[in-house]
Amino acid sequence: MNNFKISSSDLKSQMTKKHVFNDFGAGGENVSPHLKWENAPEGTKSFIVICYDPDAPTVSGWWHWCVANIPASTTEFKSGISEFPDACVHGLNDYGSTEYGGACPPPGDPAHAYQFTVYALSTERLEIENGTQPAMIMFMANEHILGRATITSYYSR
Repeated sequence: MNNFKISSSDLKSQMTKKHVFNDFGAGGENVSPHLKWENAPEGTKSFIVICYDPDAPTVSGWWHWCVANIPASTTEFKSGISEFPDACVHGLNDYGSTEYGGACPPPGDPAHAYQFTVYALSTERLEIENGTQPAMIMFMANEHILGRATITSYYSR
């Protein structure tokens, strides 16, 4: 039985302006949400946290956030986190930044699903650098994934 789960004290089914991007007319605060995960699979040595929008009007979706090499002792990100454990590596989001980039669907689009996922890995460290593309990070992680937990929040404008 898989009890691995992720929760958030401030991320609900409908995303608020707090977590929305602060550019391209979106008018948000661009604050990363609180995330907490528990009951990681046995053998977990590190985590990856991502935010991904599969509904973006591109052929590959939109990467909003990717943090890898999170030590297994870390089980929570506070809202607006800016200090990460030293081992963490930050992937390059599709805004061209290694920081959290909030929701920003095109005006008039149906609500997009923003998927916050934590992956439990069987390795302490992926051999990647800051600024690596999230797709490459997930490719490198694929053989080490022990489990994953996702929470989804929706947003439209």
